[in-house]
Amino acid sequence: MTDQNPEKKPSGAAKHFGDLAPGLVHFTDDVLFGEVWKRPELSPRDRSLVTVACLATNGSTDQLVYHIGLAQENGCTQEEIVEALTHLAFYAGWPRAMSAMVVAKQVFAN
Repeated sequence: MTDQNPEKKPSGAAKHFGDLAPGLVHFTDDVLFGEVWKRPELSPRDRSLVTVACLATNGSTDQLVYHIGLAQENGCTQEEIVEALTHLAFYAGWPRAMSAMVVAKQVFAN
């Protein structure tokens, strides 16, 4: 299961779902972010851009808030994120891109 180190701050997943869904927290923290995101074949920056694109195309705007911020932490510029979302309008649909851009604008404002 997840790292039980009392010195370690709980993840967002643990804060939101730890009591309800410890298995989901484990897969999120240990497998997704602990293993998949650390694979060397893609940089964290590239993984972030791919993730933002996927979340935008499937309409997961709640998750976009976190992942747009993470993309910035991982080196994506505001201009690159906006350009990726603009590009997606032609492949994923205008409504999805517009909804994602609303989220991006909110994240950038904070």
